[in-house]
Amino acid sequence: MTRRYAIYFAPPAGSVLAELGAEILGRDPETGEARPQPRLDGIDPDRFRAITEDPRHYGFHATLKAPFPLAEGVSGEALHGAAETFAAGRSPAAGPALALASIGGFLALVPSAAASEVHALADACVEAFDRFRAPLTAAELERRRRSPLSPAQDRHLERWGYPYVFDEFRFHMTLTARLTDKAEHDHVRAVLAERTAPVCVDPLRIDAIAVYEQADRQSPFLVTGRYALRRGAA
Repeated sequence: MTRRYAIYFAPPAGSVLAELGAEILGRDPETGEARPQPRLDGIDPDRFRAITEDPRHYGFHATLKAPFPLAEGVSGEALHGAAETFAAGRSPAAGPALALASIGGFLALVPSAAASEVHALADACVEAFDRFRAPLTAAELERRRRSPLSPAQDRHLERWGYPYVFDEFRFHMTLTARLTDKAEHDHVRAVLAERTAPVCVDPLRIDAIAVYEQADRQSPFLVTGRYALRRGAA
């Protein structure tokens, strides 16, 4: 029943990107409400619901600080306060337009070119919020290590509780589970490329960070706070 928190990039509520993510995944992480998923050419609706189940659970987002239970002696209120303070001291992060890509068989929206400001924001979040994270248990370390990790990833896992940080970080907004069948992968990718084209035009801009919260491991994540990046704002 351990509550978990995460620091994510969540597109502004009601934006074209947020609406697209909620539609594809079938859930709005702002409200928790289910959304009807689109009927996509050549994809069985039940199958599409199955391959979006995992990202639907987490809500449409890009990870800045991966999910964690709170360390002993700290509270959710303190985390929200720290997020507000952190955001007030940082400027918005800009990046290139998004593009649909395959990451190890997962389909996701990623920056179409290098995004140094976005990467720097993620690095800062990993460090700034680590004091709120409970250490991984031996069982959690063992579970994580069932997936092959490089030596660098394993060091990150032990130090930061997550292997894909700093030099291993890649900004991504996941849309599907891993698709191991090549024909299915290629078809879903082609259909989603067309569907996501409208949000792959304008440059990426991150104006806020969001705190996502999960009541327990079976519950979906919800946005419980959004804090504007406003250093230098008028």
